[in-house]
Amino acid sequence: MGVKMGQIIDVQNLKKTFKKSEAIKNLSFSIEKGETFGFLGPSGSGKTTTIKMLTAQLIPSAGKMTLFGKDVGYLQTSEGRKRFGILTDNSGLYTRLTIEENLTLFLELYNLPKDSLREALEFVNLYEERKKKIAVLSKGMLQRVNLARAILHKPELLFLDEPTSALDPVNTYHIHEGIRSLNASGTTVFLTTHDMSEADILCNRVAFLHEGVIKEIGSPKELKKKFADNTITVELKNGQTEVISKGVPDAKKIHDWMVKNELESIYSNEPTLGDIFLKVTGRELA
Repeated sequence: MGVKMGQIIDVQNLKKTFKKSEAIKNLSFSIEKGETFGFLGPSGSGKTTTIKMLTAQLIPSAGKMTLFGKDVGYLQTSEGRKRFGILTDNSGLYTRLTIEENLTLFLELYNLPKDSLREALEFVNLYEERKKKIAVLSKGMLQRVNLARAILHKPELLFLDEPTSALDPVNTYHIHEGIRSLNASGTTVFLTTHDMSEADILCNRVAFLHEGVIKEIGSPKELKKKFADNTITVELKNGQTEVISKGVPDAKKIHDWMVKNELESIYSNEPTLGDIFLKVTGRELA
């Protein structure tokens, strides 16, 4: 999933207070080049606030952030703007214009060749729909137009804030394929989501955010291993199921069932990222 070649994002002791409430308490993490990094948590946990600080839309109350080895203000320069893309639910598209007309405005803004438009629209499977007006598009199509706009200039770093929220499975699949393909071509992806299966499919590493604090960070595989209860479920041909430990004493039981041809199937009781999140935070992901 991409080659690691140094840090793209580095965050140290980041805090953000709104009036008297601490939205972000003390965040520290870094993201390597070529990673897809999942920033996971329920609504209101501080995910969008963090993205806004990382993209210079919000000023932090304390802490230090660098992107591409430079202060976050670099993203507001014309050179910095060309290096990142962002997909949020705040679309900013002109509803009276067509998909093609909207993206043409961005082409001109970034001074890009016309080929970029076709490439971006084919990437999100919308080239044939390019003459449709924004006003008539479904939520799924709008999300794909926004993704096309975010990748039009082939950014090195892409921020995706809940990219598939409220999308149907077909559109979700298109977006996932697009993210995978971008990552394979070297784009670093910062993904916020409360969809744990999405994070499991797409991310090299994930961080669990709860009440403005990172509770756990690591690869999905590492976290599942850390929180596993070291048991397996065995299903026998007579319909009986047994939960046994992975140790030597219970290995003999499996051997005996196999010899007697009584074994139907074996499952590992590995926790999902959703299970881990509940354990870490005690909160549902709604």
